[in-house]
Amino acid sequence: MEECPCGSNLAYAECCEPVITGTEPARTAQQLMRARYSAYTKVDTDFIFNTTHPDHREGYDHASTKSWAQNSEWLGLEIVATEAGCSEDQEGTVEFIATYRTNGTVQNHHELGRFSKQDNAWFFTTGEMVKPKPAVSTKVGRNAPCPCGSGRKYKKCCGK
Repeated sequence: MEECPCGSNLAYAECCEPVITGTEPARTAQQLMRARYSAYTKVDTDFIFNTTHPDHREGYDHASTKSWAQNSEWLGLEIVATEAGCSEDQEGTVEFIATYRTNGTVQNHHELGRFSKQDNAWFFTTGEMVKPKPAVSTKVGRNAPCPCGSGRKYKKCCGK
C-alpha cells in the first residue's frame, strides 16, 4: 500500500489518486488542494494546469512547473486552516505549507490558496504567499521568572 503524499494517512489509491485520474471529483477545496500537492509529488503537471480555473491560466508556465516538481523532493503538506470550501460552498480558501528540498535546501511554501467551484468542479484560482509573523520580543526584567520555564530568576538562568 502506497501512502498518499498529502499526509492524510490513507492509501494513495483511496485518497488523491481518484481525483488526479479523474475517476472522482474533488468534493471540497481542501481535497483539491491535497490532490494538487500529490500531483506535484507525482510530477503530474497536466492535473495542476487542468485544476487551475480557466480565468487564471494566463501566464501558467508548463516548463517551469514541471521542472520545479521534478527537481524537488516533496517532504510534506500541512493544512494550516480552511475557510468555507465545503461541498455546498462555491468558494473557499486553504492555507497550507508545502515543505520540499531543492539543491539540498529545505524550503517551506506557505500559501493562502483560493478556490472556486464552476459546474460542480473545484478549481484553484489564486494564491498569495503568507508572510512569516515577526517574532515578538518582550523585555524580561532581571528578577522576573525566566521565560524558559526553569523556575529560576532570569538573572540566574538565561540572563547570565
